[in-house]
Amino acid sequence: MSIALRVVAAGACASIQDAGRFGFRRIGVPWSGVLDRRLMRIANHLVGNEENAPVVECFDGGQQFAAAGASLRIAIAGNAVLEVEDDAGRRQVASWRSLILEPGQALRIAHISPGRIAVLAVSGMTVPPVMGSASTYARAALGGFHGRALQAGDEIGASATTAGAGRMLTHPPEPSTGAIRVVPGPQHDHFDSSFWSIFTSSHYEVSRAADRMGVRLEGPPLRHLAHHGHEIVSDATVPGSIQVPGTGLPVVLLADAQTAGGYPKVATVISADLARIAASPPDSTIRFAAIGAHEAQRIARDEERLTRALLEAIRPIPGEGLDLDALYSGNLVDGVVNALSPEQSR
Repeated sequence: MSIALRVVAAGACASIQDAGRFGFRRIGVPWSGVLDRRLMRIANHLVGNEENAPVVECFDGGQQFAAAGASLRIAIAGNAVLEVEDDAGRRQVASWRSLILEPGQALRIAHISPGRIAVLAVSGMTVPPVMGSASTYARAALGGFHGRALQAGDEIGASATTAGAGRMLTHPPEPSTGAIRVVPGPQHDHFDSSFWSIFTSSHYEVSRAADRMGVRLEGPPLRHLAHHGHEIVSDATVPGSIQVPGTGLPVVLLADAQTAGGYPKVATVISADLARIAASPPDSTIRFAAIGAHEAQRIARDEERLTRALLEAIRPIPGEGLDLDALYSGNLVDGVVNALSPEQSR
């Protein structure tokens, strides 16, 4: 029997992703890849993979996985409520650490909060790359499992676990709650003079029209200048571009978004904050703050330093991988001399 992670239930949505598919935007192929790179890197470190190795990106919970063929070392990065179920019953386990999933056991992602994204890494996960990446891009059927979301019954190749202690992140990152920071977009001058104050002083609500392609926001509309209109000659977009169609309501583009578009782009979400937009659940509110490009670059460097610090803080789980019964029952100290009472020495 082959060794694999079996999908028992795909939940709201689950797909294979990695760091992304680069070098093909010129022919209309998006980067795709995980929506939260930090979660991918942490999850992979927890199981001993390369940090950009393929992972399973899970939305909103409800996913369930089982080990097929052998025990697997797995880890979940993200604020998830996890349960392991076997013949002995169901018990809750922690995220931000690795664990061994034995044949006959099932891991369930019961709930994800705050946010809506969790990332599952499996030691030795093997997914054939397509155009240099295993990332799933469903609209063009690229990536793992022929470019579709995972379904019950799918099996993802992996390596059997080896002996040794698991790993844990003792102090997971705290959820950010501040404003989403943006830099002016290439068509910010296509809107009337009041748009910037409206855009940065208002609260916008995440609509239910949100997926890996983008997030539609609801709130005060931004008015296009009449002589520019609400369309442009299509030009390049990137993840983080905020397009404003004729409705005046912003749309934030994400990893699977089109590579070019014909709506004016009022601003661009900085890379350090884009995962927060992707993880914002429907009906939650966000606000924007404007910064300059140099400040955005400084923040990106700071965020990378923070990610590196988190990875370096991952430690072996105390006691895991040891035979505690043998340790506690063995005579570990012998031949002790009591200098004050030699007659009590052994």
